[in-house]
Amino acid sequence: MDLQAFNQRILPVQGRLFRLAQMFLRNREEAEDAIQDVFLRLWVNRQQLETYQSIEALAVQMTKNVCLDRLKSHHKTKTSGDTDMLTVQSSDVSPYRQVENTDSAGLIHKLIGELPEQQKLVLHLRDVEEYSLEEIEQVTGLSNANIRVILSRARQKLRDNYLKANDYESGY
Repeated sequence: MDLQAFNQRILPVQGRLFRLAQMFLRNREEAEDAIQDVFLRLWVNRQQLETYQSIEALAVQMTKNVCLDRLKSHHKTKTSGDTDMLTVQSSDVSPYRQVENTDSAGLIHKLIGELPEQQKLVLHLRDVEEYSLEEIEQVTGLSNANIRVILSRARQKLRDNYLKANDYESGY
């Protein structure tokens, strides 16, 4: 694979890979470093890339593995991270509502971070990156039925924990 083919097949997924890395690492600089590492590994192994059915699935899997390796090596504890991307800002919304939206977004972000890694990955790929079930199948190696079950359980757990957190907050 030459430079032009590499750029045409790999660079278009850079945004998705970055968002995935940022979801795991909760730090922009760390995510950028992880993506750089993934691209370097892909470039070094560019001659073998043609043997893979989906280079994008390989890149997503590599990104996930690099991020998990970084988390393990740094012994980081997960934090709620940036909620900027989830916050709704509008001049038509009252300051009270903006604070409420920011709090809700932060809570959702925190609850997603508490999900098991497999649920977090499948939920992110499906609901944030909007991958099809078939694409998720290629990335994770799970069956279509397993993906549906994992998604259902992740969404249910999020819903239950969100409602539980809001019930506790309103009880004060």
